[in-house]
Amino acid sequence: MLSKPTTELSQFAADVLNGLSSSPKHLSSKYFYDDEGSRLFQQIMKLPEYYLTDCEYEIFTDQADDILKSFSDGAASFDLIELGAGDGSKTAVLIDHFLKAGADISYLPIDISQEALDHLSRRFVSEFPGLGLRPMNGDYFKILGSLKNDVGRRKVLMFLGSNIGNFSRDNSVAFFRSLRGVLNEGDMLFVGFDLQKDPTVITAAYDDAQGVTARFNLNLLTRINRELGGNFDLANFSHYANYRPIEGSARSFLISREKQTVTIDALGRSFDFDKWEAVFMEISQKYTLNVIDSLASESGFTVRRSFLDRRSYYCDSLWSIK
Repeated sequence: MLSKPTTELSQFAADVLNGLSSSPKHLSSKYFYDDEGSRLFQQIMKLPEYYLTDCEYEIFTDQADDILKSFSDGAASFDLIELGAGDGSKTAVLIDHFLKAGADISYLPIDISQEALDHLSRRFVSEFPGLGLRPMNGDYFKILGSLKNDVGRRKVLMFLGSNIGNFSRDNSVAFFRSLRGVLNEGDMLFVGFDLQKDPTVITAAYDDAQGVTARFNLNLLTRINRELGGNFDLANFSHYANYRPIEGSARSFLISREKQTVTIDALGRSFDFDKWEAVFMEISQKYTLNVIDSLASESGFTVRRSFLDRRSYYCDSLWSIK
């Protein structure tokens, strides 16, 4: 049964139509995160190959005091606003330290998955009963636009987990400029970047031995089946990932294992796949500190401080408005 029509669903349908009509075919990674996709991504973050989570945990655990000093920097109080909060587990490390240090903070997690927000809320209410908590479900920019006029307290906007790596450079700059537009003087942006490193380490992070990343990518076909009336047979597709060190990008694909035709009722269309045809799913860009500096500058920000893990695998970069 098809989902009832909504603006969001119509955009989903339009993007699927555009992607599967293109050559080469592609699907947008922004649709990975339905409730099941969010659950699978929580599993990915716990995988031994997925170093990104451990690196950010290390930064938050070992440098929490320096991060607090940088966030406050003369402000008596501030609001933490997290885009794509998920279960908030990494942020909980900072919040625990901030509250124990006596900081006057509130936390506004934003996520498109209501299930993830419900889980986060139950945990945070239990662990941090004195924390001002305001979960928000929906589109980042609609919510952020409504917060722009909240003056009097510094806003520290957080975009963690190297989610920015899913954007092209031009789209990254456009995204950061949009964030710049909803921030006020004195507000800050805290962004996680995965740094360039041994290519074998990066490749393993996107092709784990347990196959969780494969299930995460294939779940988008399940979502198309459920919401758009598709008839994808997941057994006919396999996950493939590689890393291009010259470009500094990890890429993920779904590969058609046989010649086949897939019908999507909501689109009134069928799509032919050749045997071994690739569908591009996701890019995850890896950065240098010089590139991070240039992204900040092009977007109207200045890098105030970069927090790195011990191996220099990962960087959480704190930006202020120019």
